[in-house]
Amino acid sequence: MPRVAGVDIPAEKRVVIALTYIYGVGPHNSKLILKACNIDGSVRAKSLTEDELSRIAAEIERGFVIEGQLRRQVMQNVQRLKDINCYRGLRHRQGLPTRGQRTRTNARTRKGPKKTVAGKKSVKAMR
Repeated sequence: MPRVAGVDIPAEKRVVIALTYIYGVGPHNSKLILKACNIDGSVRAKSLTEDELSRIAAEIERGFVIEGQLRRQVMQNVQRLKDINCYRGLRHRQGLPTRGQRTRTNARTRKGPKKTVAGKKSVKAMR
């Protein structure tokens, strides 16, 4: 497996796809990186030379925030929202959707698995 920017990229995939395994590099950025390095995107990652790998690593290092630094940056942004007590920060704190989605139904990703609550007892059951 070739190693780029501290991440093992899959050897059997095309380079344009393999670069997306790096956190912070999506399909668009992957194409930009390869274009800047003059590398064909259809080549398999295992067939890259050391020179090409070093050019890709240098291009990523020069122009992109990736991996740990990007994760830290995102966490700091969320923490700032929580600290200033804005609406989005409160939603993050409560573990609810932050961008206006409905929560009466759906929102299971943010809220987690259903917590079943017992229903009201009927009048007949009380007698």
